[in-house]
Amino acid sequence: MKEGNRISVVIPTLNEEENIARVLREIPKYIDEVIVVDGHSKDKTVEIARRYGVKVIFDDVGKGSALRKGMKNATGDIIIMMDADCSHIPEEMPLLIAGIESGYDICMGSRFIQGGGSEDITLLRKLGNKFFIFLVNLIWKMNYSDLCYGYRSLRKDCVEKLDLESDGFGIETEISIRAAKKGLRVLEVPSFEKKRHSGEGKLRTFRDGFVILKRIIRELFRD
Repeated sequence: MKEGNRISVVIPTLNEEENIARVLREIPKYIDEVIVVDGHSKDKTVEIARRYGVKVIFDDVGKGSALRKGMKNATGDIIIMMDADCSHIPEEMPLLIAGIESGYDICMGSRFIQGGGSEDITLLRKLGNKFFIFLVNLIWKMNYSDLCYGYRSLRKDCVEKLDLESDGFGIETEISIRAAKKGLRVLEVPSFEKKRHSGEGKLRTFRDGFVILKRIIRELFRD
């Protein structure tokens, strides 16, 4: 990693008291800033996060809105998006950072290239993801292998360029499409998705699949 680049990690949370301590404990020491964006959790998520000395801000609209707010508040030159359920492996952060430091604007973890994988994705979600990847690659002439995975990094100055608007689980798809439309340099690196450590996931396959499809259609008719 190059000296001089500040690294921020943005983590959206909602009732993750059984996971957040493990996530924060495993974040590497070289990370300069961690921002937890909490959706007004009813449990001790915020209390635990504050014990680790991280910055806590609030947004109760949805995952996309929380990530957008966190990225706007981040002070790092490189921003890493990370989930709070222990599914993302902190040891992979150097890959996400190196991708940006080597000249790419956005570096996206992929479960479907050599070296990647998942303990968590169901067959139905995998098929849906492949269908959305096919559409996006066909329409915007890209070669993405994964579309709905949230372990990603980007240059801070890309936040304004992307001009994101998704409030929910369509945020990853929107990032991928906007990057293609704006000609940003995108790199995929292998990532292994672990099972959620504890608690119930927030993603709902059909509801959020429809959100992603709507995002693709909306971007098709947007400049």
